[in-house]
Amino acid sequence: MSLPLHERSLGQLAAGLRAREFSSRELATHYLGRIARLDPGLNSLVTTCAEDALAAADAADARLARGDGGPLTGLPLIHKDIFCTQGVRTSCGSRMLDTFVAPYDATVVARLKAAGTVMLGKANMDEFAMGSSNETSWYGPVRNPWDPDRVPGGSSGGSAAAVAARLAPVATGTDTGGSIRQPAALCGLTGIKPTYGRVSRWGMIAFASSLDQGGPLARSAQDAALVLQAVAGYDPHDSTSVDAPVPEYAATLDDGIAGLRVGLPKEYFGEGLDPKVRHSVETAIAELRRLGAQTVEISLANTALAVPTYYVVAPAECSSNLARYDGVRYGHRCADPKDLSDLYERSRAEGFGAEVKRRILIGTYVLSAGYYDAYYLKAQQLRQLISEDFRRAFAEVDVIAGPTSPTTAFRLGEKAGDPVTMYLSDIYTIAANLAGLPAMSLPAEPVGGLPVGLQLMGNYFAEARLLNVAHRLQEATDWHRRVPPGCE
Repeated sequence: MSLPLHERSLGQLAAGLRAREFSSRELATHYLGRIARLDPGLNSLVTTCAEDALAAADAADARLARGDGGPLTGLPLIHKDIFCTQGVRTSCGSRMLDTFVAPYDATVVARLKAAGTVMLGKANMDEFAMGSSNETSWYGPVRNPWDPDRVPGGSSGGSAAAVAARLAPVATGTDTGGSIRQPAALCGLTGIKPTYGRVSRWGMIAFASSLDQGGPLARSAQDAALVLQAVAGYDPHDSTSVDAPVPEYAATLDDGIAGLRVGLPKEYFGEGLDPKVRHSVETAIAELRRLGAQTVEISLANTALAVPTYYVVAPAECSSNLARYDGVRYGHRCADPKDLSDLYERSRAEGFGAEVKRRILIGTYVLSAGYYDAYYLKAQQLRQLISEDFRRAFAEVDVIAGPTSPTTAFRLGEKAGDPVTMYLSDIYTIAANLAGLPAMSLPAEPVGGLPVGLQLMGNYFAEARLLNVAHRLQEATDWHRRVPPGCE
C-alpha cells in the first residue's frame, strides 16, 4: 500500500513525479486542500498562494516532461514571511509591513524557484523574528499541531507548524538565536542553521545582521540536505556571504559514524533542564553510542553568559535595522500626521508590537553615549569568550550534542507576561549564533506525547557532518516519523 502524498519524503515525491505517478499540479492541489482544511485551527500561514502555486506547478510539469528537471522540481514548499517574494506580501509578522509587497525575490527564494519548487504560501512568524513562541505576530499566535493549546516555538513557528501538520513537505526558516532549531524541537522536526555566511541573507528582512541565518525545516535530515544544497553558496549581493565551495550534502549522509567524538557539555545537562527532556536526549545519545560514536564530557564554561550577551547584541542591531521603518518610505503610515515628528512617532508606535518596541528601546540604550562601553562593547568581548569555548571544544570533539530546548512546548500565554523567562527558552541555542557555528535540531523520543529536540553543533562549515550524524540516527529510530494527532 503506497504512502499518502503528504507522508512521503522529498525524495519519494521527486521519484513519483519522475515516474508520472502524479503531477506537480496534483501534488500542489493535495497540499492546498490540506491547508484549507487544517490551517484554520493552526494559523501557520499568513498568505496562501493557490493561483501562483498551480501556475508554478504547471511550469514544473512542463519542465519534467522535457526531462530537464532537478531533484526539487515540482516539489511544494512554504517560505517564512521574512523572505521577500516578488509580487507577494512580505509582512514579517508585523502591522508595519502588512501592506508591503516585495518588488524582488530574496536569494533563498530565487534559488529555490530556479530549482523548480512550488511556493504554496508564506508562514506566520514572531514579529520581525523577535520571539520564542510565535505569540508576537500581528496576525495572532500559531498553534502547535501536537497540542493546539501549546506554542510551536519561534520565531519560525509558522514554518514548523505547517511542516509538522503536513501542510507542506518542507519550509524555510531563519535562525537568529535558535529560531529554526527551537520550533523544530517543539514540533518534532529536523531544522538546520548553517554556518553564518553559508546561506545568503539578501532579501531576508534583517533583525540582527551578525546573527541571522536562513535554513530549512523538514521532516528528516535527508530532506533538509536537499533543500540546503539548493540555497547554500556565495552570493555577491550579500557582503557577509562566504565564497567557499559547497559540498554535496547528500553524498555523505550514509557515511558511518564509528569513532565519531561527541562532546557533551556539562553546562547543558544541569539546572533548568526538565528531567524528562534530559532522559529523552540521553536516550538519543545512547543510540549514537550504539552506532559507534564515542562520547566525551566537555565544558562550555561561558554558557551562562550567552543569554545576557545575546540580549545586548541582538537588540542593538535590531534598533539600527528597524530605524528604516519610519512611515515615510514604505510600511505602515499613521493617519493625518500633524508634522514630521508626529509621523515618525505614531507610525512606529502603531506599526510595532510590544516585543519589538522593547528590543528597540534596549538596543538604543546600550548603544547610547555613556553606555556603549559598559554594555555593547562588553557584550562583544563576551561573544569572543563564547567563541573561544567552542574553538577549544572542537579541538577535542567532532560534534557537540545536547538538548535543543529545556522543556517541551509550553502553553500559549504561559510565558507571555515574563520576557526574561521567555528568553531563557533559547539558553542552549543562542551560543551557536554568537559564534557563527552550524547547528541543528532533530527529534528525540517524545515526552508525554510532545516532541523533544536533540541539538547537534559542529565546527565551521561542518553542515555535512551534522546532517550525516542526524541521518544515521534517523535510520536507526522512528522518532522523526511520528505524526501529530489529526494530521495523518
